[in-house]
Amino acid sequence: ARIFSLLLISCILVASCFAAIEAQKRPPIVNGLSWNFYKTSCPKVESIIKNELKKVFKKDIGQAAGVLRIQFHDCFVQGCDGSVLLDGSAGGPSEKSELPNLTLRKEAFKIINDLRDAVHKQCGRVVSCSDIVAIAARDSVVLTGGPDYDVPLGRRDGVVFAQVNQTFIDLVGPDANTTTILTKLARKNLDATDAVALSGAHTIGIGHCTSFTDRLYPTQDPTLDKTFANNLKRTCPKEDTT
Repeated sequence: ARIFSLLLISCILVASCFAAIEAQKRPPIVNGLSWNFYKTSCPKVESIIKNELKKVFKKDIGQAAGVLRIQFHDCFVQGCDGSVLLDGSAGGPSEKSELPNLTLRKEAFKIINDLRDAVHKQCGRVVSCSDIVAIAARDSVVLTGGPDYDVPLGRRDGVVFAQVNQTFIDLVGPDANTTTILTKLARKNLDATDAVALSGAHTIGIGHCTSFTDRLYPTQDPTLDKTFANNLKRTCPKEDTT
C-alpha cells in the first residue's frame, strides 16, 4: 500500500510538472480571452475546423495561404474582430473592398464561411467569426508542416468597418523595405523577431509576378542572386513578351 501511495504521489508530481511546463510555453493573454472559452458551449470547435480544413487542403493545399492571409489582414486593421469578412453596402465601403484587401482570395472567404456554417451546425451561433479565423489560420500553418500553437479564444466580432484608407496605414505593402516593415510592426508592439515569424507565412502558397517584377525589369536588382533572378525571369517574362 505504501509503495502504491508513493507511486501515486510521484505520478501526481510528474503530471504537475508537465502542466507547469506547458503553462510556461503559453504566452500571456489579454483580458476576455481564455484557453478553454468554448469548453462547455462548443468543446469540439477546434476539431471541427481542423477536420473541415483537412478536406479542403487535400484538394488544394494552396488554399492554406489564403486562409492564413485573411487573419493577418483582419488583425492588423483595428484588431482581430472579423470585420474584414463583412460586405459593404450602398451606405459605405467595407474593409474587404479596400485596395490592399482586393488581393485576398475569394476562395479563402468562402472557406471561412463554410467553416462558420459547420461550427454553427454543431454548436449553434456561439463561436465568433473572429475566433474561427484565428483557429483556421493556426491550422493552415500546422497542416502545411508548420509549428503548432495554442490559440486563446473569446474574441468578439466587430460590426464597424475600419476608416477609409486605414488598411494602407496598417498593412505592409509587398514592396515595403525593412525599415517600413519594422516601423509598422512596432505600432502593434511587435519586434524584429515577430517580423521574421510573420514573414514565414510567405513560405506557403504562391507569389505573384506583379509583386517583384520591378526587381527584374528593366534593370535587375543587383542584390538578387543571379541564378535565382534568371529562374524568376523564366517564370515571369516581360509584359510585352508574347
